[in-house]
Amino acid sequence: MLMIVNPLAGKSKPRGPLYDAAAELSESGYLLAIHNTAGPGDAYSYVLRRGSSFDAVVAAGGDGTLNETASGLLELDNPPPLLYLPQGSTNDFAASLRIPLNPVEAAAAARTGSVRRLDAGQWNNRHFIYIASFGAFTRSSYAAPQASKNALGHFAYILEGMRDLESLRPYQIRLTADGECLDGEYLFGAVCNSTSIGGIMKLEEAQVVLDDGLFELLLIPNPKNPLDLQNIMITLVNQDYEHFIFRHVSSIRLETKENLPWSLDGEYAPSASVVEIENRRRALPMFL
Repeated sequence: MLMIVNPLAGKSKPRGPLYDAAAELSESGYLLAIHNTAGPGDAYSYVLRRGSSFDAVVAAGGDGTLNETASGLLELDNPPPLLYLPQGSTNDFAASLRIPLNPVEAAAAARTGSVRRLDAGQWNNRHFIYIASFGAFTRSSYAAPQASKNALGHFAYILEGMRDLESLRPYQIRLTADGECLDGEYLFGAVCNSTSIGGIMKLEEAQVVLDDGLFELLLIPNPKNPLDLQNIMITLVNQDYEHFIFRHVSSIRLETKENLPWSLDGEYAPSASVVEIENRRRALPMFL
């Protein structure tokens, strides 16, 4: 078993439970090879080079580490199953999968759980596991300093998001989702396979099936008057999304002439004039 560890993720947390998780995996019958990541992109490239020679791969870190590790696996012809030990500040995907935040309890899935094949997303030539988003507050997911995330946890994202308020603006886009035209001006958009969006917005579990070949598409239209803005705020507070656009879709094509950066599982993706998003149904095997 290859264990990918981000030594910077959750640095304020005690390291003992992670060592105990490694012991649990050894007791489950695995011979561990541990790789500490050296920086951004390292987990992806290491898994791409070495992943095929292992029976299983572990990602121990935050959502970024999960994204890189899974992205490497998704490039392999026959990827080994992935085990996730959440060590980050928000761990949105872990919440959707009900993966315990205690590393030892999460590691027990290698012994007592089963392997389930989950959907993954293709964003142009990159992958995402649970969310691709643009617009309001997207920047805060990748711009919050690691030191702040370690010290403040989820509050660091809130602080970074508050900085985005002064630059809050709509984006004009052309959007086709499974053949439906949804062109317009939007403050925020998310294509996700998760019940939690940034730890702020929640979707009902009944609305999200992680292996059905469909994403959940959520769009926040640009308010045209104060009443529209009030409705958006009420919708966010009540978490009912009545005044948003919500769809279950398998593919999206987005075109824009604007500078529109994206966040893929909390990792930065530069603006592109055309973005093609496809659901890779049941492409990622995971211990759950």
